[in-house]
Amino acid sequence: MNAKWIALAATLSVLALGACGNTTGDRAASGGAIGAATGAVGGALMGSPLTGALIGGAVGAGAGALTDKDQINLGKPLWR
Repeated sequence: MNAKWIALAATLSVLALGACGNTTGDRAASGGAIGAATGAVGGALMGSPLTGALIGGAVGAGAGALTDKDQINLGKPLWR
C-alpha cells in the first residue's frame, strides 16, 4: 500500500512540474523527461520501471503540451 502512495505522489509531481520552456515542443519534451524519470521511480516501487517510465513520460509530455507558460513556468529548459 505504501508503494501506491509513492506512485501517486510521483504522478502528482509530474503534473505539477510537467513543463518548462516557452514553446509547446520545449514544454512537452521537458514534461516527458520529468514524467519518465518520476514514472520509472514509481514503477520500480510497483515492480515495472519500464512501464512506469512509459506512462509517466506520456502523462508528463501531455501536461507540458497542454499547459502554457502562464500556467506553469519553471524557466528556460536546460538545452536552451
